[in-house]
Amino acid sequence: MSLHPEFPSSPYEPLIPEQRWFPADETMRATAYEKLLPPLVANIRREVFAWRGKGYPGASATSIALLTWWFETTHLLENADGSCSEFSYYFAQREAVETVIWLYDVKKARDKFDLLRYDASGAVSAGMFDENWPRYVHKLATGAGKTKVLSLLGPMAL
Repeated sequence: MSLHPEFPSSPYEPLIPEQRWFPADETMRATAYEKLLPPLVANIRREVFAWRGKGYPGASATSIALLTWWFETTHLLENADGSCSEFSYYFAQREAVETVIWLYDVKKARDKFDLLRYDASGAVSAGMFDENWPRYVHKLATGAGKTKVLSLLGPMAL
């Protein structure tokens, strides 16, 4: 497996959907990209990327204020010696939060049927899910900050 030649080296830099890592050799990107990713992922990533670039149209005023505060505002943390360091969220955290907000605020995804519209594989069906509540599921690497993502989304549930 290889990385796209323009894959960023910083965990804070936004990932362009066409440059993302995927589980195969880079030469297979054009023919196997959507087949090798979990269902729903590729389409949603592209749409959230475009939505972010347009300034979050359709999001609630509260969501836009939170996204701006979390991801566009400089945050300083005080170190033990009294100096300050800048804090930034990892891009994976940002993308996870943006995706839930996009699905809920913009696409009004409220159940499994709304979410299934994004299945690029045709391998997922409503019968696979007995429950009647939506699954806003994110898969992040170990150490990528899943707990932080949940803490950011917590106020959204109130």
